[in-house]
Amino acid sequence: MPFTLVSFHAHPDDEALLTGGTLARAAAEGHRVVLVTATDGEAGLAAAERTGDLGAARAAELDQAAAALGCARVVRLGHADSGWGSSPARAAGPGFSELPVEDVARQLAAVLREEGAHVLTSYDPAGGYGHPDHVQVHRVGARAAELAATPLLLEATVDRTLVRRGLRLARLVPRLDSDVLAQRLDTAFTAREDLTHRVDVRAHLAAKREALAAHASQTESDSGLRGIRLLLRLPRPVFSALLGREWFRQSGRGRVPGRLLDDVFAGLG
Repeated sequence: MPFTLVSFHAHPDDEALLTGGTLARAAAEGHRVVLVTATDGEAGLAAAERTGDLGAARAAELDQAAAALGCARVVRLGHADSGWGSSPARAAGPGFSELPVEDVARQLAAVLREEGAHVLTSYDPAGGYGHPDHVQVHRVGARAAELAATPLLLEATVDRTLVRRGLRLARLVPRLDSDVLAQRLDTAFTAREDLTHRVDVRAHLAAKREALAAHASQTESDSGLRGIRLLLRLPRPVFSALLGREWFRQSGRGRVPGRLLDDVFAGLG
């Protein structure tokens, strides 16, 4: 039976990093995949020559990535990117992270109802590494799933143990832009014992790699290389070892962490 998966993200490129393999796998297996972004990522880091109209560039990159992943529809909620810290491109008005959760949740719930969504993916309570827009995705996703009575809410995340290992390796790479993760490892992402899903996406890594490559504006900043560029430079066996599985925590009742499920549609009738 085909299902509908709605995947909610803060900015373009988040979908490829956290859920790209899962979305590609779901689409390849005949399910409908709908990608929703809160912002166009106009306050993201990028090299100076790319910052003219970064939001428009990243919106175009998102369309290209969504096509690579097999998404049937892309929905942009159109909110302002909150930026990170003192980002010069930060909106003058309220960013996405500062908006009332209820207002944005109603927008997302309308998409969930229209699509008859069976599964919604959002982010873990920490917003991964703590970006305020990512934390807001968690809040909005939880409320929208409640409003739309979506059967299954899965929080996209990463096994915190693996993040620690990856960060140690990343520090060995020259010119790699320093990451905020180093200061937040105790609370970043999700502890292994709290995970409920580990999805094998190794058969869909070509699509995930293509989606990552689509986000060209996010491969380098004026301070150095960024994580996407590093990932794309990895030999394919290493890329598969690092990105061949994607992680989720089921929100609400019905699943107890322990045995990890491989299918995001497990348990649906």
